Amino acid sequence: MNRALLSRLLMFLALLLNVVPAQAQSGPTVMKFSELYSKITVRGIEFSSKLTGLAGKQVTMSGFMAPPLKPKLDFFVLTRVAMSSCPFCTTTADWPPDIVLVIMPDGKLLEPSIGVIRVTGRLEVGVKKDDQTGFVSLVRLYADRVENL
Repeated sequence: MNRALLSRLLMFLALLLNVVPAQAQSGPTVMKFSELYSKITVRGIEFSSKLTGLAGKQVTMSGFMAPPLKPKLDFFVLTRVAMSSCPFCTTTADWPPDIVLVIMPDGKLLEPSIGVIRVTGRLEVGVKKDDQTGFVSLVRLYADRVENL
């Protein structure tokens, strides 16, 4: 293969590699618990650039539903690992720092789940206290869809 043809082929591949990922990302971006924070220290938590860059956008996260206090849920806590206690039955010291508050759409209730779930919705970032529940959160997902996996 001559150099000119090889050069054109490499340029074409480079162009393809730059175009295809943008087209493939037309749906929600996958957000992992490990990508929420860039630093967790005794001084506090630092949001990752990926997390802050996705604020207000559609994302998908998979994890476990923390044990709830009621049979039908309009909100729940999404965790990286399965938890054995409810969020209001222990101190915050027992909770991992990488939890996400999931808020269901008005009028839509969800049944508790013990398996892995996938939540798709609008991401909101920053400290916020919910007036209704008193729950303080750093990261919230306003769910459009919750699926059992």
